[in-house]
Amino acid sequence: MPTGRPNVLLLLTDQERADLVEPDGLSVATPAVDRLRSEGTWFDRAYTPTSICTSARASLLTGLYPHAHGMLNNSHEADAIRSSLPPDLPTFGERLRDEGYDLTYAGKWHVDQPRGPEGFGFEYLGGSDRHHDDLDDAFERYRADLDVDPPDEEDLVDPLYTDGENPTLVAATTTVPPEATRTYFLAERTIDALERWVENGARGGGGADAGPFFHRTDFLGPHHPYVVPEPYASMYDPEEVERWATYAETFDGKPRVHERYLHYRGVEGFDWETWAEAVAKYFGFMTFIDEQLGRILDALEDLGMTESTAVVHASDHGDFTGSHRQFNKGPLMYEETYRVPLVVRYPGVTEPGTRVESFVRLHDLAPTFLEWGDAPIPEGLHARSLAPLLAGETPDDWPDSVYAQYHGDEFGLYSQRMVRTARYKFVYNGPDRNELYDLEDDPAELRNLSQHPDYRAVREALEGRLVEWMERVDDPLRGWVPKTFGD
Repeated sequence: MPTGRPNVLLLLTDQERADLVEPDGLSVATPAVDRLRSEGTWFDRAYTPTSICTSARASLLTGLYPHAHGMLNNSHEADAIRSSLPPDLPTFGERLRDEGYDLTYAGKWHVDQPRGPEGFGFEYLGGSDRHHDDLDDAFERYRADLDVDPPDEEDLVDPLYTDGENPTLVAATTTVPPEATRTYFLAERTIDALERWVENGARGGGGADAGPFFHRTDFLGPHHPYVVPEPYASMYDPEEVERWATYAETFDGKPRVHERYLHYRGVEGFDWETWAEAVAKYFGFMTFIDEQLGRILDALEDLGMTESTAVVHASDHGDFTGSHRQFNKGPLMYEETYRVPLVVRYPGVTEPGTRVESFVRLHDLAPTFLEWGDAPIPEGLHARSLAPLLAGETPDDWPDSVYAQYHGDEFGLYSQRMVRTARYKFVYNGPDRNELYDLEDDPAELRNLSQHPDYRAVREALEGRLVEWMERVDDPLRGWVPKTFGD
């Protein structure tokens, strides 16, 4: 076992599906994540608490479900329920800073609009985009130094847009060279930070062992638009992209919003050939990001920091990319958007090449980081430290199910709650019919069994399990939802 507190490197992506990088997953080249898995621990059943950016990221900071931290939908939209976290709510960044960690942050923020990462214990190193945050112009200055003009949509090759009056760019090839992209820039910023820690001893002298430091890099991909430079844009042939099993979706017996969302997102007319073009770019985007992760891991090793640094790779939530014929995410609690990648390499703690089947949540990372840093863990969190699982021990009281929420997106509020066990998934839909899936017989979640007479006992058991979770986390709907159950 290592002595002392570890340095921590959190490498977060945006809308990365777990099956992109899981063992025996999709045919996508991700050697850096494969390397982390072979040298650390992979979590087979990691889930986001909610499939929407601001809400999930706020949960990661606080260790709370969205109903408790209040960021129910995206903070940058005009209909945001809140644009800022409650000022008295503790976050892991502030607590680690108070315990002497040197915290830095690069990339996407998308949590609190009035306050950036500096308000939560981090030094911000730049890399935000104007759409979500507009925190700095570091990337624009970096590209100007490369003598590369900012691209516009007219410079895109073979762009793919959604249908409708206000089309959304889905995918394209950019003529910008890889080193002039934001993805590459964020890796550069991260490597610069690592080098600075070695040179300055975390500003206190003494070299790489002086730490501890906590650095977080939030890549803005593989979130759409899947705009990718060559050679990654052409790396995957659309004709060789295997059709999703979920593409057989008929919407029979599903909540009405599922089919209506095709029109809402502007993909009602997309056939598989169209989706395959987008998926190929999505795959290329992930490989491009993975190459940057590899550059960061190589720099960590070259600087002699591998043994003293815990590396965590995860994503805020997943992405449909044509699964169930859907685009982006929304009021659909399928595996593609709720199951997320999570791998941890902590030399001396994690056994190389191990896999954990226990259910865990993205926001379990908050108390994990605090435990690693010997910082006080706030009372009342809806999360548990992953430390025992990483050490190969599963507590007797570890949950054998996972719970998630959805409160709405830009189209309005929409209450959903989910409980998922090893075999089944039950989804409560406030405005419409509930859902029940037998994931052993129907891993693509195509058949809603909520009204099937042979599954009545299963449904009732899962309804009870859902209510138990709602009571455990003080969900404000816990007193009302049970009254809606029954035939």
